[in-house]
Amino acid sequence: MNQSTPHHGAAGLALCALLAFPHLASAQHIKPLPHPLGKPGQPAALARAAQAAGTTTASPWTPLANQPTFLLDGAASPILLTDGTVLVQDAGFPDWWRLTPDRNGSYVNGTWSQIESLPAGYSPLYHSTAVLPDGRLIIEGGEYLLNADQTELVPSWTALGAIYDPLTNIWTPVAPPPFFTGFGPFAQTIGDAQGVVLADGTYMQADCCSTQAALLDARTLTWTPTGAGKFDQNDEEGWTLLPSGKVLAVDAYVGSYDPTGTNSEIYAPRAGTWTSAGALPVQLWDSSAACGGANVASQELGPGVLRADGTVFYTGANQCGAGHTAIYDSQSGRWHAGPDFPDGLDIADGPASLETNGKVLMMASPGIFNTPSTFLEWDGRSLSTVPGPPNASIDSSYYGNMLVLPTGQILLTDLSNDIEIYTPSRGDEAAQRPVVAGAPTLVHPGACYEIAGFGFNGVSQGAAYGDDAQSATNFPLVRITNLASGHVYYARTHDHSSMAVASARLVTTHFDVARLQEPGPSKLEVVANGVASAPFFIEVR
Repeated sequence: MNQSTPHHGAAGLALCALLAFPHLASAQHIKPLPHPLGKPGQPAALARAAQAAGTTTASPWTPLANQPTFLLDGAASPILLTDGTVLVQDAGFPDWWRLTPDRNGSYVNGTWSQIESLPAGYSPLYHSTAVLPDGRLIIEGGEYLLNADQTELVPSWTALGAIYDPLTNIWTPVAPPPFFTGFGPFAQTIGDAQGVVLADGTYMQADCCSTQAALLDARTLTWTPTGAGKFDQNDEEGWTLLPSGKVLAVDAYVGSYDPTGTNSEIYAPRAGTWTSAGALPVQLWDSSAACGGANVASQELGPGVLRADGTVFYTGANQCGAGHTAIYDSQSGRWHAGPDFPDGLDIADGPASLETNGKVLMMASPGIFNTPSTFLEWDGRSLSTVPGPPNASIDSSYYGNMLVLPTGQILLTDLSNDIEIYTPSRGDEAAQRPVVAGAPTLVHPGACYEIAGFGFNGVSQGAAYGDDAQSATNFPLVRITNLASGHVYYARTHDHSSMAVASARLVTTHFDVARLQEPGPSKLEVVANGVASAPFFIEVR
């Protein structure tokens, strides 16, 4: 299915939506659109020229050599498939595109191809995204839906969903959990809710607008309820998978506003229930308690990223000043305060990502949904600023999505046609390195094999955003490099035995050798969150 050309007569701005539906303004928070429909931000060439004119230092950011200038509304929702390719959505439109690295394994020099478009009537913006253990991609919900004539993104908090099979290049609609409720004119909602693949491989989906959640049977595409005992609505919160297999959430107090609230919660998969994870020493969600209170509170907060040392670095939003941060120790179950953001910055929705050196890269901006953006790193002791990409001066943090690439680089989309790749500084990767315990020494192109080892899911989910978007990469990739030519191939992995992070248990997965895999002596590596195992030498015949 080909993309359609939009009409530009209607911008579909969130303000217009609230004027059209005044009864919804108090029922549900709404995130604004970054630009009029079909008019994405600064073109890649102009962005790069502007940056070059204003800097004399080397940048850690590299633009794609082949930018997706064909996207109508800009790049969104980057996700890594288990064959090493990256999918991005044309923001809010039905068309999705695949970035394939070149034969040297470079994503910077990768090329684009279009995959099948979403089912008719389902073109969401700000939705859940996850790669399942069988290699399929699921997206659920959406705060906005594109209308039928593709002229406007309409606030809908839809309960629709779809699952993509890369083997057949087909999207299949997924019916919503029948027990999910809604609000106002919406009988059922999922909206801009969070989702997570649990340690046992089960996908868990939240409803944005209630305390409800559901577990997906990926074979039958049916749902069962879970998550009893949730303190507040799921809206604005993110889910962080912990080494214990439990899930951490920082409450945003949607539907239960408390200007002093600092609660956090833990979901236990075996019990299927939420319990308190204790009070934070600082407030991470934007209560606006010091500058207007409930009437102006956005109740946004930032992402949380699990690091190799077992701590979760969690970021906050604050309309009244600098955002706070907090650190959760997953071993002791205790919180302590981190540093405040400098210069009045915060993350009111926005991306963060674990780097292969153990640091956390993040995108911040001042106040709520304001520009410009500033990029920072957390090294476990302090926050420091790092150079930003070309569009930093015109971006707000919520424009961004990050994705950890198999190269150890971090891909950034910002709802424009400029996709940038960040190359972190080198560091000690030993704690994150997968270990191959058993693999075939002889493989044939087009054949399927099993491989086993430790650390195959990495120490973290990788990148995070919160609600609105997820781009977890806690699954094994198999990379095969021909020793004579140096050409790089990814063997599609599937049916991983576990999705647990920072686990000491043996993990198995299956890999399908590429049909075009070059014959001869080669090295095989298992890659998780951009960190590769020691090479395992094989023969391809």
